[in-house]
Amino acid sequence: NPHLKLPPTIHVAGTNGKGSVTSFLRSIIQNAGLKVHTYTSPHLIRFNERIRINSKLIRNDYLSQLLEECEFANKNEQITFFEITTAAAFLAFSRINSDMILLETGLGGKYDATNVVENKICSIITPISMDHMNFLGSTISKIAEEKLGILKNNKKIIISKQKQVVRKLARKTAKERKIPLLEEGVDWRVIEKDFI
Repeated sequence: NPHLKLPPTIHVAGTNGKGSVTSFLRSIIQNAGLKVHTYTSPHLIRFNERIRINSKLIRNDYLSQLLEECEFANKNEQITFFEITTAAAFLAFSRINSDMILLETGLGGKYDATNVVENKICSIITPISMDHMNFLGSTISKIAEEKLGILKNNKKIIISKQKQVVRKLARKTAKERKIPLLEEGVDWRVIEKDFI
């Protein structure tokens, strides 16, 4: 259960902009003098881009060792590529000290392998639109409900500019779970101290 031994996490879901938001945050956190692990997908050139340990790409030998350990623990049970990759990333992140983790969902949110994380300081929802309809649903509401499934165990929720139906669902979810929701137009100076 390496996901129970992770540093405070910022979890990012949405349709567009997840990678950009994660990249911007990594740069900001690094420049603030903090150490940050990052898990993203897909990769652009090398698989190692998916797992950054304190901002450095994971080494091939260490990645191999982690994947072998995860395969052994899995005992030949059925597992997806993304699930085993996520397990390896969590295993690495649980063993190497860092101040924070930036975690990007792979597909959706509610049933995404990354959604087992308990210690979230914040979840961010980037713009949601029609995508992966064969898995997430055929309407924007169904897709949004899946992606908003990461809104649990949070201290704060940040949502970007969204379609009205998505914004309403996000507000409803935040209210039901009693989590502060930050939207566009908020005075960021009020919350800055919580993140730096």
